[in-house]
Amino acid sequence: MKTDHVIALIARVRDKAYEFIIRELNKKKITGLVPSHGGIMSTLFKKDKVPMKELAERIGRDKSTVTALVNKLMRAGYVAKEKDPDDNRITYLCLTAKGRSLEGDFDEISEKLIATTFRGFSQKEREDIVKGIVKMLNNF
Repeated sequence: MKTDHVIALIARVRDKAYEFIIRELNKKKITGLVPSHGGIMSTLFKKDKVPMKELAERIGRDKSTVTALVNKLMRAGYVAKEKDPDDNRITYLCLTAKGRSLEGDFDEISEKLIATTFRGFSQKEREDIVKGIVKMLNNF
């Protein structure tokens, strides 16, 4: 089997996953969100307040990228910023009520995405793929 096109295949899987997510968001009439907001929202569903620096580390993005994504989420009314009362240099992010209301939808879309991604795969095949991709990432 030819393997030198693995990066192109990974990119196509990502593109298809993004298309899937956008379709599901549209079905639920959720506006102002794109797949790149998923990491931020998922992190905030798990933790009520997260400093910007920690958020960037958790989702593996640089702070300037996270700032741009967060600003879009704030304009859409899903996320708010608050300063640490003891240290003005620290800015926390938290979900608004509108953002928190999407948790069930996010869970449902995530479950459908994973089910679609791994349709027809055994548990062993799923684990092997994930191990292989983690190994690839670690090579960089």
